[in-house]
Amino acid sequence: MSPVILGVDPGSRHTGFGVVQGEGNAILHLASGSINPGSRPPLESRLCQIFDGLSDLIRQHCPQAIALEEIFLATNVHSAFVLGQVRGVVLLLAARSAVPIFHYSPLVVKKAVVGYGQASKSQVQLMVRQLLGVEMVDQHAADALAVGMCHLFHSRWPGASP
Repeated sequence: MSPVILGVDPGSRHTGFGVVQGEGNAILHLASGSINPGSRPPLESRLCQIFDGLSDLIRQHCPQAIALEEIFLATNVHSAFVLGQVRGVVLLLAARSAVPIFHYSPLVVKKAVVGYGQASKSQVQLMVRQLLGVEMVDQHAADALAVGMCHLFHSRWPGASP
């Protein structure tokens, strides 16, 4: 069975998602986009929208794993706490859905997809487009697809260092 992976780029205003499937040596794009609750609704409402949106994706695609990007930079303490709460929603959803979750730092994701850990967002977006053969206009979706692809690469070659 070819693994289906849900990649998630967490954010309280824009949570990117990307669903990919490993098919032999190829990676297939199944779905991607963003859940965009915006900044106006209260945080608890935004967290519910993110939970509901990701729940729908899990029901629709039945992933074997969720790949979640780790926090690497927050402009201030408040931003870090909010991002942590979004990650908590994703962790809760994974546990409730009995889907294993894997965490990857941005450096590991960039190295897996681009070959260089300090790659720019535009370089990641370009490689996602080239590897999947889909036009990427949503940066959050491109980041989530990159996280999903990173997991596929690491699960194919378990000895590879993360």
